[in-house]
Amino acid sequence: MENNIEVRRWLEDFNLSHPLVIAGPCSAETEEQVLDIAKQLKQSDVTIYRAGIWKPRTRPGGFEGVGAIGLKWLQKAKEETGMLMAVEVANAHHVQLALEHDIDVLWIGARTTVNPFAVQEIADALAGTDKIVLVKNPVNPDLALWIGGVERLYNAGIEKLGVIHRGFSTYEKTKYRNIPEWQLAIELHERFPNLPIICDPSHITGKRDMIQQVSQQALDLNYDGLMIETHNNPDKAWSDAAQQVTPDTLKQILKNLVVRHKSVEGDAFNDKLEKLRLRIDEYDTKLIEILGNRMRIADEIGVIKKENNVAILQNRRWKSILEKMKAGGKEESLGEEFILQLFRAIHQESINHQQNVINKEE
Repeated sequence: MENNIEVRRWLEDFNLSHPLVIAGPCSAETEEQVLDIAKQLKQSDVTIYRAGIWKPRTRPGGFEGVGAIGLKWLQKAKEETGMLMAVEVANAHHVQLALEHDIDVLWIGARTTVNPFAVQEIADALAGTDKIVLVKNPVNPDLALWIGGVERLYNAGIEKLGVIHRGFSTYEKTKYRNIPEWQLAIELHERFPNLPIICDPSHITGKRDMIQQVSQQALDLNYDGLMIETHNNPDKAWSDAAQQVTPDTLKQILKNLVVRHKSVEGDAFNDKLEKLRLRIDEYDTKLIEILGNRMRIADEIGVIKKENNVAILQNRRWKSILEKMKAGGKEESLGEEFILQLFRAIHQESINHQQNVINKEE
């Protein structure tokens, strides 16, 4: 699939002068609400109207969607606005109902992507159709699962494919509802450059006042489009109220976005860029050398701990390092989350080295 242009053609067929925009409420609530939002979005750069019909919930008792009746509302919205309609599907029955109601775009949610059996069931149900199918990243940062979901659909003969980056769950408290892990999405895009990638800043942030910032970050990384939850009365929404914006706010967000050139022709630009990239390459090489030297010291520490029968993990020392590095990072204008992730990874590798030393010849 890596070199298959067909999976991208559906997006190019829109012939858009701007990134693809998918917008609409988290949940379809009433026919009036669905139609009102659709008519307002018709006046903006929205190409595809989205609305949740079936809402997966972690625990029972919450609003789980209006069900199949909502598909009739979307049909009416399509007739009155001409926009394409999109819904989330989690099983073959959902697919069948969506097809019966002429839904144009189906997306597979994060909770479904983690289940290869469910994805295969959906792929089988869609075989032979000409629908656009988008795969959200799995809840946890597992690139293989994400790619596997796309491959199952492609193997079923579905070529109008794309992915949605909606962030990943974490037990840690961060400013995001779901941490972006941008590098994971970038790696997927590098491996499958013809696969359209859409950012869902609503689920990444969980807060409407951060949507502009994350949307711009996505466009700066050459994403093909955005999926933004939009409601005519967000504070009264039946689900995910905090992350939804009004149609007017959406228009302003889209107006403020800067779409950057992927490249610029000209020797002067390319020369400057190449020189800066060479400097980065030099620093990256030095970083690897420094990390190698650091781990060799960790090996020596492992030897001493083994000789003295001392535990590998020293919590007080680790907390001291973390606080020191957070302070140092702040002085260098480095984000706290970046410093935490970086030094946790370094610490884990150091533990691995010490463990290998202690296990050796035991």
